[in-house]
Amino acid sequence: MPRVPEQRQDPPHLSRVADGFAAHAHDHAARWDQDGGLPDSVRKEFAASGLLAADLPERYGGAGLDPLTLGEITARIGAECSALRGLLTVQGMVAAALLRWGTEAQRADWLPRLAAGELTAGFAATEQGAGSALGSVETRIETSGRPGGDELVVSGRKRWVTFGAVADVFLVLGTYEGRPAAVLVDADRVGVEREPVNGQLGMRAARIAHLSFDGVRVPRGRLVAPPGLGLSHVVGTALDHGRFTVAWGCVGMAEACVEDAATHAALRRQGDIPLGDHQLVRSLLARAAVDAAGARELARKAAEARAPGPGHGVPETLMAKYAAASAAAASSRDAVQVLGSAGCAPDSRAGRHFRDAKVMEIIEGAQQVSELHIAERLLRRFGDAPRGTDRPAGPPLPVPGTSS
Repeated sequence: MPRVPEQRQDPPHLSRVADGFAAHAHDHAARWDQDGGLPDSVRKEFAASGLLAADLPERYGGAGLDPLTLGEITARIGAECSALRGLLTVQGMVAAALLRWGTEAQRADWLPRLAAGELTAGFAATEQGAGSALGSVETRIETSGRPGGDELVVSGRKRWVTFGAVADVFLVLGTYEGRPAAVLVDADRVGVEREPVNGQLGMRAARIAHLSFDGVRVPRGRLVAPPGLGLSHVVGTALDHGRFTVAWGCVGMAEACVEDAATHAALRRQGDIPLGDHQLVRSLLARAAVDAAGARELARKAAEARAPGPGHGVPETLMAKYAAASAAAASSRDAVQVLGSAGCAPDSRAGRHFRDAKVMEIIEGAQQVSELHIAERLLRRFGDAPRGTDRPAGPPLPVPGTSS
């Protein structure tokens, strides 16, 4: 395991720490995947490294990482292990939501502990009947006893919670007085039950769990933002941050698959002919390399757009996540094809990414839902153009090579 720094370090040092964890994951991620769980020792070492929620301001214990540095670190981790990248993602999602929408008391209480890795956070939004349509959640957040009481009662079922099997606190989406609301729930509260998930298609080491909240009582001060803002503001911010890190993680996956496929094609011989001399193999490699490069460029543009602070770069991030997830899926598929039987082996990085990439095309907004949002912005942009002009009047849509 890489040596964990004793205190928060500067961004270059964190990049070196990330490299150390990536190298460790390179050697062990296949075993974690086969065993169905990231070891607690690795999770705790990673949490203590300063990499979790490292983009938080220094006053809350973060390193103040800029979006591009955070993205590059995430890509390095994602290239080796999507589960380890998932830990970084979910911690950042909850921290980002609290930073923007939490009260000062909530920020002072929770953010330093999330940044220090004292707590592992889970994001509990998805339900059996509410995946992409989170507005349909049935989890209830109610006042205990008389109106204005000091406690809230949380009841409902959540599914596919990343690191839900080991998280210390959950950011839970529900309804309060008929309006979307988000609340922090400690995992050790009476009424919280976990059902670990094993053998799923991808992200097998991410300690995923289904959760039950059976009349769980929490202080009223755990409500994050006023009711009505739970989905559009709190969860929206969390998902936006998640899309950004997933996008960069997918960039790392795609580039790793290109590396593995190209190395194999250059060294493997079929008789007297190098595998890479076959035109069809070269075509697969070329397409995968272009897809990965395009995804990196869009992720970099998203990072630039997010640099001014919270609320910026949302459309750029959506496009980057869409493109990067597609690139990871296509590059991993083609890498397995080039690798042949080696790509199907239990220890194949490309094979593991092939399974994980399909999950990336679903989480934080399925590809088809992302297409609808991207198209909506296009139609709004060009549909609002004044008659007789060549320039659209609506907000600009980010495209490769430009910034909004």
